Amino acid sequence: MSKQNVNVGIVGLGIYLPSKRMTAKEISEATGGNWSEDAVINKLGIVEKCVPSADPCDGTQEMGALAALDCLKNTGVDPLEIDAILCITEEWKEYPLTTSACYVQDRIGAKNAWGIDVQNRCCTCVSAMKMAKDMLIADDEINTVLICGGYRNCDLIDYTDNNVSFMYNLAAGGGAILMKKNYNKNLLLGTHLMSDGSVVHTCGAKVGGIAEPATAENIQELYKLRLMDSPKMKGLLNSVSMPNWYHCIDEALRKSGMTRADIGYLDILHIKRSGHKGMLADLGLSEDKTIYLENYGHVGQIDQILSLKLALEQGKVKDGTVLTMIAAGIGYTWAANVIKWGDAE
Repeated sequence: MSKQNVNVGIVGLGIYLPSKRMTAKEISEATGGNWSEDAVINKLGIVEKCVPSADPCDGTQEMGALAALDCLKNTGVDPLEIDAILCITEEWKEYPLTTSACYVQDRIGAKNAWGIDVQNRCCTCVSAMKMAKDMLIADDEINTVLICGGYRNCDLIDYTDNNVSFMYNLAAGGGAILMKKNYNKNLLLGTHLMSDGSVVHTCGAKVGGIAEPATAENIQELYKLRLMDSPKMKGLLNSVSMPNWYHCIDEALRKSGMTRADIGYLDILHIKRSGHKGMLADLGLSEDKTIYLENYGHVGQIDQILSLKLALEQGKVKDGTVLTMIAAGIGYTWAANVIKWGDAE
């Protein structure tokens, strides 16, 4: 078969969410009252969010594995059929410098698969889906790819630091998505990504790396997420973030032979409430064409999988629905892809 005639479809999804929740009231209290409960709900858009407990199941790598097991259960796919694992588990995990893909491979019994860790912050899921599609088309020996991972960067937030209030929504959970060559259903069509590295070191964990190793004096700052150059980062984002996002959406649609009028569901990560509503308005979409993750928080790169799972359960995505997945990640990267749910035409 000509590679031009190869299609790549989504076989199914898996999710793991911790049972513990942090409410808007608790977030308000953690800020010392700097943010009121009402502001947390109505400005930041958080009613409550998923947070990890002390249960070992809520470890980052383990949550990714549990989501992968849920995906296999939901799809009925034998783990021995998996040829490759693209693991999107975040760097904050049980043991630094261990390979999360290898953990998942062993945990789920995917003995025939090879694995690699992929990192693009909160854009990792959309980026990995493009990588998986390209691999499936290019390599005759790869037929099934598992994308999965866990996330709990909420551990790294200092709620007394108002500079990182846009990250108060960080939550915890795991997600998995299984993709297959010539599945002829739920096709991944166009994808477009953009990056701007001019702000790469403006936000991140300042202490704990080579530049500023942990010492007895700075140990309290170890791995805390900070804005290291707030004016530079916020200046760039205020001027280009939304235009770049719209460019990614429009380009992904163009590559799919579609326009904004074709969007039936916006699979969007959790952002502040006004930004979410503004994007719907700009795209000409009503609120029933998306799900606002106000009861989950921002589970990093897992948001897109969670949103799609909820949309399928609620009937917002069904056969014939065109959905656009969008993401943005610190670094800074923007991404969008287009999926046509149901049987291929």
